[in-house]
Amino acid sequence: MRGVLTGFAAIWMVTLVGYLIGRYELLGPSGPTVLARLVFFVAAPALLFTTLVRSSLAEVFTGALAAFVLSTVLAGAAYLAVMLLVHRRRRAGPRQRDPDAPDSDAAGRPDAGTLTIGTLAASYVNAGNLGIPVAAYVLGDVSFIAPVLLFQTLVAAPIGLAVLDVTSGGRRASPKALAVLPLRSPITLASAAGIAVAATGWRPSDEVLRPFDLVGSAAVPLALLALGISLRGSRPFTPGLDGRDRYTAVVLKVVGQPVLAYLIGRHALGLDGPALLAAVVTAALPTAQNIFVFASRYDRAVALARDAIVLSTLAACATLVLIAAWLG
Repeated sequence: MRGVLTGFAAIWMVTLVGYLIGRYELLGPSGPTVLARLVFFVAAPALLFTTLVRSSLAEVFTGALAAFVLSTVLAGAAYLAVMLLVHRRRRAGPRQRDPDAPDSDAAGRPDAGTLTIGTLAASYVNAGNLGIPVAAYVLGDVSFIAPVLLFQTLVAAPIGLAVLDVTSGGRRASPKALAVLPLRSPITLASAAGIAVAATGWRPSDEVLRPFDLVGSAAVPLALLALGISLRGSRPFTPGLDGRDRYTAVVLKVVGQPVLAYLIGRHALGLDGPALLAAVVTAALPTAQNIFVFASRYDRAVALARDAIVLSTLAACATLVLIAAWLG
């Protein structure tokens, strides 16, 4: 349990510093945007490259990873289904329509970018700055988190970023444009380069990777500082137009996804012991700060991403402890 508590303590201490920076306006009104762009274009790619270069590809395809991936897909699909059903019911009666609601059109249809951020908030876990200490202290093996990082950086993130890129452009992209969209993301390019180097079996020396380590080490604290700055005036429990989206994403993230991982791992894949614990714990990690970075970068559902991160992280403090006590 010490690893969970230590991980959360570090997250909240750095986030508190960011909040104080925002509270006293030390970086000005554009501070969160500048920090988010720095993370997206520079620090996060460097971190992902060094992480993947040092990963062991032989440990990627495991039962625990399969349970995690399936639970991620099902949690995201459940969020989309709930949101589309709710918005369809809103459009059914003229008294429920709200043309002035943010991130929707005049007919009340949900904005694709907002749906994408909400889907990621309901299924994209904090596998980096929280998943690594949890894997080390709760699972007893950091290698459990490596395939989760690989899946999210090479599959989930590129798909989400591609959708956000298309929907932010205001026009329909051609199939050719869609095919090359992942290549326009520095996160995807860095991940692809890291996996390519790892696949060769060559491991660059520490001297070669040191510049990437130095830049990449700034990714997590900068993302947390940007998140903390954005918390000024934030009231995640306050009812609002995105309250339904927010709570749906949080419940699916901290309850729905780990339950799905347990059912799939235990009853469909026959997992038990450390493998089952790894599948459920990784699925129960809260929403990643990366989602706030993505939302800020594309200016879509920033408040939804921020509040989902805050609420899911608070709730995960309890759910991770309960899961570790139950299956550990």
